[in-house]
Amino acid sequence: METAGTLPPHAADWSAHDGVPLMRTLASALTALDAVTGLNAFTLPYPPEVQRALDRTVLACLERGAQPPMSLPDLLAWCRERPMADWPVDLPADAVNPGDLLLDPVSSRPTELCHEWAEQSRDSALTHRDREIIHSALRLCREHGEEDAYTEFRRLLVNRPVLTSAEAFAVSVDHVLDPVKELVRRIYQPAPDSYIRADTYSVCGRCHTLLTPVRDGSWWCERDRCRRQGPPPVGRRIAVDEAGELLQLERPLRQFVTGPGRAEADLETALVKLGLRVRMWPAYDAYDLHVTFPDGWVWAIDVKDWAHPAFLGRAARPVRQEPRYDEAFWVVPRSRVEDRPGYIASYERNRPAAARTLPLLTDSTLTERARARLRGNEGGSLA
Repeated sequence: METAGTLPPHAADWSAHDGVPLMRTLASALTALDAVTGLNAFTLPYPPEVQRALDRTVLACLERGAQPPMSLPDLLAWCRERPMADWPVDLPADAVNPGDLLLDPVSSRPTELCHEWAEQSRDSALTHRDREIIHSALRLCREHGEEDAYTEFRRLLVNRPVLTSAEAFAVSVDHVLDPVKELVRRIYQPAPDSYIRADTYSVCGRCHTLLTPVRDGSWWCERDRCRRQGPPPVGRRIAVDEAGELLQLERPLRQFVTGPGRAEADLETALVKLGLRVRMWPAYDAYDLHVTFPDGWVWAIDVKDWAHPAFLGRAARPVRQEPRYDEAFWVVPRSRVEDRPGYIASYERNRPAAARTLPLLTDSTLTERARARLRGNEGGSLA
């Protein structure tokens, strides 16, 4: 994982655009507000982080002779209704696409793009929280010499972002997780009552995260990619009187670990079905999937479920050399590429020189290459 707050040398061209730090500050403030009490709960005086975002937005507008937002509610309306490409600020071409919003127009919650912009910021204490937790888990498991503990920790975050009291107790007595139990206790937080409808919590059948009730009787899923697939399917239902104190994984980990982890798990399933041997997060998360073909050929795969291809390109780096492999890939869900025209080209334009040879494939393309290689078709390999 990259060091928090650092940018690769090739990113210097973005620094010439004063809209970039503004959007980072604004996204950081929005995610911080949402994490604390929700975006509709604040009155004057605003928290310093929020006031700073509003002040910088007003100043940017005045410098360009544009009408600025007059208040925090006005600014939130901009974030919910006005695509970033239409803001009177200076942004590089790869920074935004038509239709990109910082807040979801239905729920008024930060979009995944908003969370990714916030990850680029140094303004918020929440920034890079996911990296802090993952680094802590890696350190603890290494100190105990328990690679299996780290693998099970990752599986827990991916597959079980919601825990009833009984399930949380079962996790607490699982000896495999002994090195990280205190960490687990800290990152699962009580779920707010806003998720309850008719004395029941509902879990998304695709994402495994809690669904938010909408006034018209529908459901809202926090994952942008899930919403684009249509109304979220209600999977598990948990009655309030059976849940005890229902816990959910904190938001930065749901965004940057659970979400991408679902894509990793789906790819693991697809490759295992082809008869391939797959190790998840080998050697304490050197990369995501270590895939071995029957002839001993090995693929190393890192899965990146990012909404913003330029941010993904700027984060690109060669895959670690151990455990050894013959070919390495970064992989993105096909839906990301379908949702954003020019996704892979934007990724390639923003890669640093050290990662110029690192290919980005969709999960479906990689699975087809695996099938081709199993058939002995040399077109299935990049070697």
